[in-house]
Amino acid sequence: MEIFKAKDNDLLKVSLSGRLDTNSAPELEKSIKDELEGVKKLVLNLFNLDYISSAGLRVILMLHKSMKASGGSLLISHPKDEVMEVFDMTGFSSFLVFEE
Repeated sequence: MEIFKAKDNDLLKVSLSGRLDTNSAPELEKSIKDELEGVKKLVLNLFNLDYISSAGLRVILMLHKSMKASGGSLLISHPKDEVMEVFDMTGFSSFLVFEE
């Protein structure tokens, strides 16, 4: 998995490509946690993400809770149909905010 980050004041945009699974989830968690100070809006662009596992869902849930606790927001941007199906099947689509 590749992680691309861009920070602009209180906005952090993170683009992911490849697979978010057991092997890559810890790297993503550490990479984003190190940048969250002062962030009010976190955008995860999943346009190039091909696969997400339960480990990846756990990281996204942690990010959602962290942003909510700090008064910020998390936006999931452009997920592929295959990835969106996982959000739908697991119920994550009922509480996450998505942008197509």
